[in-house]
Amino acid sequence: MVGLGQEKIGALLSKEQRAFYSGHAPGGIGLDDLSALGPIPTLQLKTKPEGFGRKLVGELWLYPDGSQIVELSTRVLPSEAFQAAAEARVFLSGLGVDLEDEPQTKTKTALEFFTTNP
Repeated sequence: MVGLGQEKIGALLSKEQRAFYSGHAPGGIGLDDLSALGPIPTLQLKTKPEGFGRKLVGELWLYPDGSQIVELSTRVLPSEAFQAAAEARVFLSGLGVDLEDEPQTKTKTALEFFTTNP
């Protein structure tokens, strides 16, 4: 198992994925030089909430220190993006969700967490 250090990262990838890595990775960093970060347990819910005319996907990322990030997403055509964002803000504000905090991305937060908490 890679997460326990019993196998190398390359064991997780197909021949095609390993070739892609070799062709695109920075020089001097071999695939098996990489280390696994995590785990981060996640929960996902797909729903079409009452009062909102679009499907939503919610993801909850549970970091080992007890912190959490919730991400809500919906799919729309590019021409509908601004309208959908405005509708989502109105809907979420109506539910009492605080939208004033600085947004955080899941991936950046995970990388920062695991590079400062090895």
